[in-house]
Amino acid sequence: MRKMLAAVSRVLSGASQKPKCDLHRLEEGPPVTTVLTREDGLKYYRMMQTVRRMELKADQLYKQKIIRGFCHLCDGQEACCVGLEAGINPTDHLITAYRAHGFTFTRGLSVREILAELTGRKGGCAKGKGGSMHMYAKNFYGGNGIVGAQVPLGAGIALACKYNGKDEVCLTLYGDGAANQGQIFEAYNMAALWKLPCIFICENNRYGMGTSVERAAASTDYYKRGDFIPGLRVDGMDILCVREATRFAAAYCRSGKGPILMELQTYRYHGHSMSDPGVSYRTREEIQEVRSKSDPIMLLKDRMVNSNLASVEELKEIDVEVRKEIEDAAQFATADPEPPLEELGYHIYSSDPPFEVRGANQWIKFKSVS
Repeated sequence: MRKMLAAVSRVLSGASQKPKCDLHRLEEGPPVTTVLTREDGLKYYRMMQTVRRMELKADQLYKQKIIRGFCHLCDGQEACCVGLEAGINPTDHLITAYRAHGFTFTRGLSVREILAELTGRKGGCAKGKGGSMHMYAKNFYGGNGIVGAQVPLGAGIALACKYNGKDEVCLTLYGDGAANQGQIFEAYNMAALWKLPCIFICENNRYGMGTSVERAAASTDYYKRGDFIPGLRVDGMDILCVREATRFAAAYCRSGKGPILMELQTYRYHGHSMSDPGVSYRTREEIQEVRSKSDPIMLLKDRMVNSNLASVEELKEIDVEVRKEIEDAAQFATADPEPPLEELGYHIYSSDPPFEVRGANQWIKFKSVS
């Protein structure tokens, strides 16, 4: 009976909603309504909860000094990584900055591989050598530590898509803090000249490190920054808005019209990184207000329950399953051995014969194996 009710709900209301999009150099944008199926809703809910719980576990492991070094968490921004993935194909490409854990998961890697990479263990997705900022998967190019440097690389990936004649696009992500960099505008220019299938995506979480967008940018209309490139501004806390805008942008690029810009208005609950408490430049009340009114998981949960696509009990069961998955992954990430010293030079190239790498001085040699 529940499945029948859900099916009727999908047709009648289907969690339909009006995407909140502002347009630049576009006569029309994404559709004003969409349909959320029960299957997709449950899938998105599980994925967003997994990213949220994974990040909270990373916070805990960092405070226990099991994770060390740079660590940038994306809790609060789950609708971005899950919604973008829902709007593209697995064969499409994605490159992002250093707040990359969520994208690493949505691109297909397991929580176990991600947490083990954060703890520097052999079972990590980069064999324990990449850490928080340098994780990779098929058609996912990181995780890049240099602010803004991934944007020209993303344009290059889009060039490869066009050069090889493939019907693929590249999602090139950067933050509002990187949006003022010159190399980004150079990438815009080349992408427009060559009509590259590149979706430039600014994840605007309102603060570049500890500086608000109003203090850092003369214009905070990041979706208009491409000038001659069309753009759209999207509610990045609403997964359906993100999904539909991504589908629209991908279809635009695949049609041969060239690049397009997307600005996702989102929010991070943690500080910029684990070394930033996150409350010296914004108030706790501001963070709490976003949590209570715009939390992406809460918005999807309310939409599904109100549309009879799922019950509160069903969603609670998913929460329990996700918590167990995260705990199991954390146990693996803390018990798995670290990579041995002799593997320090491994995996420099993907398919080359073994060769020697010089160590800290000319008498120390490491063997590199692909």
